[in-house]
Amino acid sequence: MNDTQDLHSRRPLSPHLQIYKPQMTSTLSIFHRICGVSMIFGTLLLAWLLVAAATGEDAFNQFSWFVQTPVGLLMLFGWSFALYYHMCNGVRHLIWDMGFLFKIENAKRGGWAVLVVSALLTGATWFCAYGGF
Repeated sequence: MNDTQDLHSRRPLSPHLQIYKPQMTSTLSIFHRICGVSMIFGTLLLAWLLVAAATGEDAFNQFSWFVQTPVGLLMLFGWSFALYYHMCNGVRHLIWDMGFLFKIENAKRGGWAVLVVSALLTGATWFCAYGGF
């Protein structure tokens, strides 16, 4: 074994989730990815809506029935929150790209702001959808 190979064999393994304590930024990053994947299901619901509307009354009634079930409502609620969260977190990343909010305390505040604004937008959407205004 030469010196280079010996040096590589003594290097520590990359840190991973079992070593690091979760932080606000890392947790929100993972949640951002989960929301991105979960939006696939909401987009499939949207595609179903469009196909059902184009197909006819029976297909639309079947779609309408499904989205009024607890599973359908949960999917719509999750989709709306994921959409707002993904959007707000994207804005936070744009702010980072401009060079702002890099201090840890600002990153934490920005993360909390993303969560709060996402929840408020989701709540406002559902409030309006169910006859709030």
